[in-house]
Amino acid sequence: MFDLYVVTDSSLSNGLSDTEVARLAYQGGADIVQLRMKNADGRVMLEQANGIREAADEYCRYFVVNDRMDIAMASGADGVHLGQSDIPVRVARDLMGETALIGASVHNVEEALAAQEDGADYVGVGAIFKTSTKADAVQGLGLDAVFQVKEAVKIPVVAIGGINRGNIQDVIRAGADSAAVVSAVVSAEDVSAAAHELRDLILKIRPHVRREDLGEFYRNKLYIR
Repeated sequence: MFDLYVVTDSSLSNGLSDTEVARLAYQGGADIVQLRMKNADGRVMLEQANGIREAADEYCRYFVVNDRMDIAMASGADGVHLGQSDIPVRVARDLMGETALIGASVHNVEEALAAQEDGADYVGVGAIFKTSTKADAVQGLGLDAVFQVKEAVKIPVVAIGGINRGNIQDVIRAGADSAAVVSAVVSAEDVSAAAHELRDLILKIRPHVRREDLGEFYRNKLYIR
């Protein structure tokens, strides 16, 4: 579904707006951008969402909104990404329809299976590594969590949390279909170049990771450097 998934955070973007970051990320090859503005007023968030929607259309990429289904629907976003404390996936599906792209944050196999059953299109597993970009995240689940969730569900698995150029190939080796990043792109001096590098790292490792090999990677811990 995706290779590189970028999540915005204006507090880390060196003065760039979420829309500006998204446009640069798309230019660099990001497949999807998630607008995350935890404490923003609805009017401000909708303004940024409208801008990202235009950029996504221009580059023929995906765009989802974190938490706020109303902003997603008002801006014409492709969908919404929901946390464990947000509106349930099944309710969002009923309201947004079958064509909406709905993701769910999960921390374990049980939550992943529940999200799949409720109609999620993908699950975001994390935080895989320790991260300071999301204070309320469950920290440092490790690469085992990626493998275990991937083995349990049939929908795509996105790894998130502390992912950067030094470990992004490890999460793909562990079974992730996609890697989500925040500061590794958002805080970069050259956002577009950072996105391009990270996507290139994913594409370089993916042909060498076969589904039938994942069990062997897991048993031998070959994906941990």
